Amino acid sequence: MEQFSNKENRLGETVLEIDLGALAHNYHYFKKRLRPTTKFLGVVKAFAYGSDSIVVAKCLEDLGIDYLAVAYLKEGMALREAGIKLPILVLHPLPISFEDIIKHDLEPSLYSPKILEKFLLKARELKKKAYPVHLKFNTGLNRLGLQQSDIKDVARQLNESEEIKMVSVFSHLAASEDMNEKEFTLGQIERFCQIMEEVTLRLKSRPFRHILNTSGIINYPEAQFEMVRSGIGLYGFGNDARIDGDLQPVATLKTVISQIHDIEPGESIGYNRAFISDRPKKTATLPLGHADGIGRQYGGGNTYVTINGQSALIIGNVCMDMIMVDITNIPCEVGDEVIVFGADPTAEQFARTASTISYEILTGISQRVKRVIR
Repeated sequence: MEQFSNKENRLGETVLEIDLGALAHNYHYFKKRLRPTTKFLGVVKAFAYGSDSIVVAKCLEDLGIDYLAVAYLKEGMALREAGIKLPILVLHPLPISFEDIIKHDLEPSLYSPKILEKFLLKARELKKKAYPVHLKFNTGLNRLGLQQSDIKDVARQLNESEEIKMVSVFSHLAASEDMNEKEFTLGQIERFCQIMEEVTLRLKSRPFRHILNTSGIINYPEAQFEMVRSGIGLYGFGNDARIDGDLQPVATLKTVISQIHDIEPGESIGYNRAFISDRPKKTATLPLGHADGIGRQYGGGNTYVTINGQSALIIGNVCMDMIMVDITNIPCEVGDEVIVFGADPTAEQFARTASTISYEILTGISQRVKRVIR
């Protein structure tokens, strides 16, 4: 991991620049929307949305965040091995990982009666007492989660167990960014409240509650309960163009011009002759491709990068390690910097040209792309 100041030009290759100042800005933006007593969980799964989970987690820890979340065991292990002390929720633990989850002091989401039973047996085998766990309930996303009908049996197991202790109950909103689905989202929140009412009646302990994701924090602040979770928002995107304008992108993908070509009418560019020029053109070849996370769907003149402040369309097929862009009217030279996404285009704008979302392009950037910290 390299670190450099804004004034240093250390490019010369493809890099993903991670701006910790932007991360701090986004964290404080969401914190200001919360009550002082509301806990904040930062989601750092998938290499912190394609950036660097250890660097981001350490920054969030320094900023005072309350919790972190990852998807799987290995992500949590990496944070612990890097010295992260914060509580870490594992959102999708698998039974094969339970022993290592306990060994690394990670907190599992228990999302089915079978998963609860298996984790309880493992905790008993390892002679644990009051090991922290979280119960996830399904309120409409229909992906993972206990059902309300499971509460009676789950409560019995927890009340009879000394090995585990429920610290939170949570659910996940399916469409909190879409105000056309407001009725559905409010229905999810109401179901969650009903679940919590029954859980509280049946259990000896009183867990804290969380259901809001990034868009939920923005659109349904009345449902922040004792904690909220933010993933994409921390990285600069609020699933709403107005909110995006208030946030700062954490990741900027930069590369350089490797070679410039003069193309004559009738000449083709790249594999399968996917682009044939009808007039004289100049093209620049850039050292990144679909092996770096820039899929073939971004070729064919659908998407642009920025060179010296001007837009350059990606033409022809994206190759494994290279893309070609049209620089016919752009003054530039070999070695000049190219912004693939960052401020312009943003990852959301870049992704939209291929009918996808910022999450996909951010998390898809290959680990062979060097990460640098600003």
